[in-house]
Amino acid sequence: MRIATITHWAYGITVVLTALSGVSFILSSNSALQERAAAEEHLTLDTLAEDLALGAEMRSDEARLYVMRGEVRHLQAFRVQEAAERRLETVASDLAARDPAPAEAAALRAINAHADELDKLEAAAITAYQNGDKTTAQEALFGAEHERVQNALLQTVTHFRDLTAARTTAALDAARDRSNWWSLVAKVMLATTGALFVAVLYFVLSRRVATPLRHMTGIVSRLAKQDYSVEVPVNRRADEIGEMSDAIEGFRTNLIEREKLDAERRADQHMKDLILQMMHRVQACRDQLELTDVVVRFAPQIFPDLAGGLYVLNEGKTALARVGLWLDPDHSAAEFPATACWGLRRGRTHHSGGSGADVPCQHVDPPGVATLCVPLTAQGDMIGLLYLEERVDGALEPAGPRLYLELIAENVGLAIANLQLQAKLTALAVSDPLTGLFNRRFLDETLRRHARDHRDEPLACLMIDIDHFKRFNDQFGHDAGDLVMQFVGQSLREACASSGDAFRFGGEEFTALLPSFGEADAMVLADMLRDKIGGVALSYAGQRLGAVSVSVGVAVSPAGGSVETLVTRADAALLEAKAGGRNRTIAASNIRKSA
Repeated sequence: MRIATITHWAYGITVVLTALSGVSFILSSNSALQERAAAEEHLTLDTLAEDLALGAEMRSDEARLYVMRGEVRHLQAFRVQEAAERRLETVASDLAARDPAPAEAAALRAINAHADELDKLEAAAITAYQNGDKTTAQEALFGAEHERVQNALLQTVTHFRDLTAARTTAALDAARDRSNWWSLVAKVMLATTGALFVAVLYFVLSRRVATPLRHMTGIVSRLAKQDYSVEVPVNRRADEIGEMSDAIEGFRTNLIEREKLDAERRADQHMKDLILQMMHRVQACRDQLELTDVVVRFAPQIFPDLAGGLYVLNEGKTALARVGLWLDPDHSAAEFPATACWGLRRGRTHHSGGSGADVPCQHVDPPGVATLCVPLTAQGDMIGLLYLEERVDGALEPAGPRLYLELIAENVGLAIANLQLQAKLTALAVSDPLTGLFNRRFLDETLRRHARDHRDEPLACLMIDIDHFKRFNDQFGHDAGDLVMQFVGQSLREACASSGDAFRFGGEEFTALLPSFGEADAMVLADMLRDKIGGVALSYAGQRLGAVSVSVGVAVSPAGGSVETLVTRADAALLEAKAGGRNRTIAASNIRKSA
């Protein structure tokens, strides 16, 4: 039952009980008034009867004294008593007119009759005495007839008193009983009203209102502190408290959902921030190694439930090689053919395994693993692949992460394409297209960098010239001359592979820079290079080109001079070697000594 209904019922019952209590008190008061009236009536009638009897005796005594003594004062007293007797008789007549009980009415009539008879006897005796007949007067007042009438009057008065006493006592008892009964009823009503009030206070206000409200206050306070672990007890009560409990449970559910949405929004915003940071760094990378490091660092932060790897296509677009991985993916090979991936075949994101039940890629082992292959493209060209696999079931199911992955793949693909293009342009800018060695421009940049950053560190320079190179062009053609230069460039690259850098200085001249080399070590390397070149017989288009020899000039820095003069000193040594008969090695220090 609802609290409002209980309250209304309690209020109504309280009003009714209060009204009944008031009526009971009124009736009890009326009964008390009736009791008082009965007592007053009893006192009045008893006093009247007593006054009648006493008055009759006193009048008789005054009459007797008068006829015996003859004193006027006794006659006057008789007259006074007679007047009082008349008044009492008048009162008795009034009482008889109030419709008393038949017995009381008969008694009143008998009293009046006896009083009248007694008055006549006493009046006759006084008259006889006044007429001088004293004896007659005394016989009349002291005779048997007077005694009889007076006794009859007294007996009738006594009987009347008994009748009125019985009646008024019964009325008094009845009024007292009614007064006590209604007083008891009023007290019971008041006690019931008080008990009802106490019951309403205890059961409704305390047990059904105050206790649940205290509990709900604690729940609401914890919810206000964002403690959503609090449990709202199931309340089956069909009242306001039950409705409030349901409302609080709904409020808690809404708060939990809002907190979940806020958490998802914060996670999504955090993911977007990480992606933005990653894109900023990807765009600032100078080479593919840096880009791979950026992807490997940020990918597990953005997608902690996905392991994966970054794959790049080779120049022939036939195979992919993994250049970076994160969170240890277990189900894809480090290298595999481009045709083994459905994502590269289709040119779009491919989700296999899991609930998607799409065709599994051939590079995934076992085939049922949930994976995602996102191709890396740039202006329609395939660049590589972003491979991901689940570490937690269902991590690839939401569509949101896939969109972010495709966004990342698009930016990473463009960045890789830009870096590859930049690398090609850089290679063209610093390399010689015929021999593949670094060009003169890069030689000058390397020397400036060494002079700026490592001026005090040893650096050796070899200036190399192909002996009698013109004859290869003249006798066998320029293609044969290009073959000779490619052979010398390859031999120089191999000789300096672990020691330094090889450059094409110009024409048939080459240069090698050897950091940390002294003059003796540089001379040894130069002689080894000459022996290697001279020990190979070249042929072109079925024709033997003959032996190829080179002359080498060696200079070192800072022992032999500054870095700025290193190439000049090595070139001077080369000229000395060519002037000395070619196919030999000359150090710049020896030129100064001979000079």
